[in-house]
Amino acid sequence: MNLDQTKHTYLSEELFIFQRMVDGDHHALRFFFDKYYEDLCNFVNLYLHDKTASEDIVQDLFVYFWEKRAEIKIEFSVKAYLLSASRNRYLNYVRAEKSHQIISHEVVLSHERYTRPEDSKLDFQTITHFVNGAIAKLPPRCREVYRLHKEEDLSIREIALKMDIAEKTVENQMTIAIKKLRQQLVPIYKEIFALITLGLLSQF
Repeated sequence: MNLDQTKHTYLSEELFIFQRMVDGDHHALRFFFDKYYEDLCNFVNLYLHDKTASEDIVQDLFVYFWEKRAEIKIEFSVKAYLLSASRNRYLNYVRAEKSHQIISHEVVLSHERYTRPEDSKLDFQTITHFVNGAIAKLPPRCREVYRLHKEEDLSIREIALKMDIAEKTVENQMTIAIKKLRQQLVPIYKEIFALITLGLLSQF
């Protein structure tokens, strides 16, 4: 058997094992975890230089790999898919870290302003009034979904069960709510952003 034939046989066996995983075989998932986990961690760590973060990223990837197994399409090989997915995840991690640094900077700049209400353009009560007014203008179902998620801290799944609607419907309603609120609150967005990052405003 030549090299190409050996490679083809291996990929066929790998896809067979992947299909077993799709069918719910935990041993098949374990096979891929044992085979690729260390290599994937080393791959991610080449870019992050943070072993703990790299391991967290790869572990989260395998959780996703299992939970979404029925939706994942393997075009070439499982290894190629996992490498590509790892790359996307560490890029998302890097972007999130940069965003966090920007937000932290905004918090530092805003903290003094909001610990001295006399220097702020709008006081806390006025901003809260604006936000509550905007929420009250949302369509009924949209408002209910938003309230359950933001005020009662229910998950998408919990809201879907409570309201007897599809999870996708909940997600769509949340998207609509956030879009409408942002449109209504554009004039005081900077003030709202500062209060959110300081933890003084929870419902937005």
